[in-house]
Amino acid sequence: MTGDLNEVLTAVGPRLRALRQQSGATLAALSETTGISISTLSRLESGTRRPSLELLLPLAKAHRVALDELVGAPPTGDPRIQAQPIHRFGMTIIPLTRQPGGLQAFKQILPAGGSGRDPDPQSHEGYEWLYVLSGKLRLVLGEHDLVLKAGEAAEFDTRVPHWFGNGDARGVEYLSLFGPQGERMHVKAAPRRS
Repeated sequence: MTGDLNEVLTAVGPRLRALRQQSGATLAALSETTGISISTLSRLESGTRRPSLELLLPLAKAHRVALDELVGAPPTGDPRIQAQPIHRFGMTIIPLTRQPGGLQAFKQILPAGGSGRDPDPQSHEGYEWLYVLSGKLRLVLGEHDLVLKAGEAAEFDTRVPHWFGNGDARGVEYLSLFGPQGERMHVKAAPRRS
């Protein structure tokens, strides 16, 4: 066992005792709430028993703390995404997710006058959701030829031939969520008032 992990596990006992004492609970009351025997709880608090997930989950619930807080888990690192822009087909694509596969998010920037080419719709497996941040985005989707303005969104099956370009001579910025077929954007909204 590494030194860091050993330190984390050793600190669990005193933390459990402090949480129980702060709440004013007895070992008997905590045993009744969690289903863990009094002797096991006592050994956990004294450090003579190693904590396991089966013991820690009900204790975290009983003390109303996150499991990370209960065990004093170290921070997991920098959550910021260090995206490297991709320049392709005259546009800039900035990945906003780290993990390959599954749902992917991108910010895409088409410069002013950037898509002076004729639409060449393509199709592939997947599902896409777009949201225009600024400018106007031309979306050719099947037999539809649409212009989306800032604040507008579209979603579609990417097996339908599609193409993106500037909606006018100015630049456009938009967000794109792309996922494998079957993964769709779900927006929760309040019900309409009558």
